[in-house]
Amino acid sequence: MTWRDWYDALDKPAWTPEPSTIGTIWQIIYPIILVTFGYVFYRVARKQIPWPVAIPFAINLIANLAFTPIQFGLRNLPLAAIDIAIVWFTILWAMKAIWPHHRWIALAQIPYLIWVTIASVLQFSITWNNW
Repeated sequence: MTWRDWYDALDKPAWTPEPSTIGTIWQIIYPIILVTFGYVFYRVARKQIPWPVAIPFAINLIANLAFTPIQFGLRNLPLAAIDIAIVWFTILWAMKAIWPHHRWIALAQIPYLIWVTIASVLQFSITWNNW
């Protein structure tokens, strides 16, 4: 069974966005992540902000990139739910960590936080419905 057949067969809430909608949202969010996270890592590398500030950004990046292989490769819904919770938590942590240094970066994370909040509720719903 392909990943798409597997995903289509899952019991999902009626409000689940179409895959094309999800893709479009990520096309908006990824450039925000690229610019803001890149800026944080650059400033840390230049020792212009303390390196611990980059920790939640790094964890977030790893967890975000791990979601697709976990969800669609391993097809492990509970692990994907844990992963997306890590993504959500690290966005908040990153916003708090960067706020004293570059408030615009914290504020730029708001669309990412909103989307991951929606995606988290969706993931938890799918996980619960297919347990």
